[in-house]
Amino acid sequence: MSDPTGLQGPGPGGGQGSSGGRAAREQARRARMWLSPGLGVKRWLLLFAVCTLLGAVGFLHFTWTGPLHFTATRWILWLNALTKPEVLPLWVAGISVMALALGGALLSIAMLNRSMLRSTGTAPEQALDVIYSHRTLSRGARIVAVGGGTGLSNLLSGLKAHSGNLTAIVAVSDDGGSSGRLREALDMIAPGDLTDCYAALSDSPVLARLLLHRFGRGEGLEGHTFGNLLLATLSEEQGGLQGAMRDVHEVLRVRGQVFPATTTPTTLVARLSDGREVRGESGLAAQMGGARVQSVRLEPAHLPALPAVLEAIDGAELIVLGPGSLFTSIIPALLVPDVARAIRDSAAPVVYVASLMTEPGETTGLGLEDHVRAITAHLGRTPDWVLMNSTPVPEDVRARYAAEGAQVLDLVGAGGDLQGRIRSAPLLHPEDEQARHDPAALAQALVTLTPRSRLGL
Repeated sequence: MSDPTGLQGPGPGGGQGSSGGRAAREQARRARMWLSPGLGVKRWLLLFAVCTLLGAVGFLHFTWTGPLHFTATRWILWLNALTKPEVLPLWVAGISVMALALGGALLSIAMLNRSMLRSTGTAPEQALDVIYSHRTLSRGARIVAVGGGTGLSNLLSGLKAHSGNLTAIVAVSDDGGSSGRLREALDMIAPGDLTDCYAALSDSPVLARLLLHRFGRGEGLEGHTFGNLLLATLSEEQGGLQGAMRDVHEVLRVRGQVFPATTTPTTLVARLSDGREVRGESGLAAQMGGARVQSVRLEPAHLPALPAVLEAIDGAELIVLGPGSLFTSIIPALLVPDVARAIRDSAAPVVYVASLMTEPGETTGLGLEDHVRAITAHLGRTPDWVLMNSTPVPEDVRARYAAEGAQVLDLVGAGGDLQGRIRSAPLLHPEDEQARHDPAALAQALVTLTPRSRLGL
């Protein structure tokens, strides 16, 4: 039986993209965007052309039957002499003049719009993206993505080309790097993964670049990103990020929504197979000592979730878990009681995006079935589908990861139940020297799993 999603079981696949064709693909993409239904542009261009034609006919009637008859006659005789009827019939000359006039009118409108856009601070080359976002993407599938780390922001950067109805629910238990320093100093939630997601969904390339700028010098600033400091400022001003969420989305021009799984500072606690407990996710891998993670929890345990988060889950058409670190990105976001309860009660299908490789220390020795089993144990619901990559990882990449203690995450030893949940597609980024997901390919594969896509809508 064929799979209605168009995704297949594990197998060879993939393709190589060329940087030379990137510009051509971008031009083709923008051309298709102009032709997208519901954009609210083609209808007005058509109306303009029809009205221009009617205006031309009306003006011709006025000049031929009114006081300008003499002028119209002289124009026709002049055009007739200029174009030489034996070379170019007079009616063809008339159509040519009319086409030139219509083209000039359209050019004048385009230049007028360009001037108006510049005066409002919107770059003309971004106008199409803004119109497309508000008109077409606003009707896209309602997708909720749960997790953290670079995997989640990578996914969002691909999904925002398909829908404006995106909600990212981000784990905020990170206690390392810039996030850890700000948490300790201000008693706030970890802002790092939130910053990455805001940058991925921002409609402004300039803002996205600024958010990710990391200070390389300056006492107290070195190591911090501008985005982290911005969120820390808003958190301090509003007494927490909960009251600043609306301002953040508006200021950063986010295509969708980004919310923390909880607005209360929390610490990840991992229980290992040798009975030890490790507090804090930043040092988890280093303290494993050959043991495996049996379970994780958050302290404090009873953490509140934002009403907007629960509302987004309730209205979701698809819930995506990952990609990202299993025990330090995906599961921590599921440990907020109200978030887990809302996902369990949701009628939307849940998709787990499998990592490409295991993570040294954290998931060493774990297979894909172990990953799914861990999610089920902490969430209380087994993912409906597991999306995995079908493109073989190059041997040199495998060797480089193996030297660090990581292996390709595969289906070896997987049971029949998991096999039935697998959906696969070529997801490996063709131009990346690391084993990473291609955002565009991953987003396309997930969109095909939405109910409306499966029904052919």
